[in-house]
Amino acid sequence: MASPPPPLPPLLHHHHHHASLLSATHLTRRSFLLSTSLSTATLSAKPTAAAAPLADTTITDRVFMDISLCATAFRSDRTLGDTLPSPLCTDPVLLGRLVLGLYGHLVPVTVSNFKAMCTSSAYKNTLVHKIFPGQYFLAGKQGRRDKGEVVVRPPLGLARNTETVDANAFKLTHSRAGVVSLCLSENDDEDEIKLDPDYRNVEFLITTGPGPCPELDSKNIVFGAVLEGLDVVTAIASIPTYKPGERIRQLNDLAEFLGDERAQNARTTWNRPLRTVYISDCGELKVTKPSLTPSLP
Repeated sequence: MASPPPPLPPLLHHHHHHASLLSATHLTRRSFLLSTSLSTATLSAKPTAAAAPLADTTITDRVFMDISLCATAFRSDRTLGDTLPSPLCTDPVLLGRLVLGLYGHLVPVTVSNFKAMCTSSAYKNTLVHKIFPGQYFLAGKQGRRDKGEVVVRPPLGLARNTETVDANAFKLTHSRAGVVSLCLSENDDEDEIKLDPDYRNVEFLITTGPGPCPELDSKNIVFGAVLEGLDVVTAIASIPTYKPGERIRQLNDLAEFLGDERAQNARTTWNRPLRTVYISDCGELKVTKPSLTPSLP
């Protein structure tokens, strides 16, 4: 007689073994799906294009500007461009020296023109003509030398600045005190001067802090930074300026709305310093190393 077949395993044991197989299969599929998802996410996270390069703020040149106050204003019988020995201001008070680092790799034309204005002394004996407290001050306005304004003469050989229409020239922001920028939106040269075919914009601004000036961003070309003399910048910013009363402002707004050209003329006196502050000397500072580590981003 044949021996009886071996007994079947208990049902519970069979069910547990089947559940283990299903669990193992489930974990295996889950692990596979998870690893596939991670791989796909990693691949999709890779940038499709190279990141935009940072603006090159290497300092290629350094210039200086000595800033002075004139308590008695300039002599009325002399022009500011006069080079005769007698002083233009009988009792100037030196506020101090600004040392500016220039970004010649980023905006070479702007830097070259600005440097030429300094080395030729074209900025010498010209006014800081507008001060906006807590924001910036303006200098380098063109006009008449006897009014402390800049005159750009042909021998300077300034290049036509094509960077004013180059998006790369507007990468840097006016993020702090001591930013040096070519005035475009804030330029207040007279229209008669701007219409000259040989016109070159040389008006510049320096931010005074304490905060940023985002309203200047993407509208003016940052081309340098104050390396030394931020205390001088603060001193300039503290000079009181002409501020019209509220009624005068309202009348001016009305006149502008009515198309009265005198409204704009009147505004040229707003924010003018009540003390004569001017660039008493300027020039280039030669350094042993042509490129310096940038001081400000």
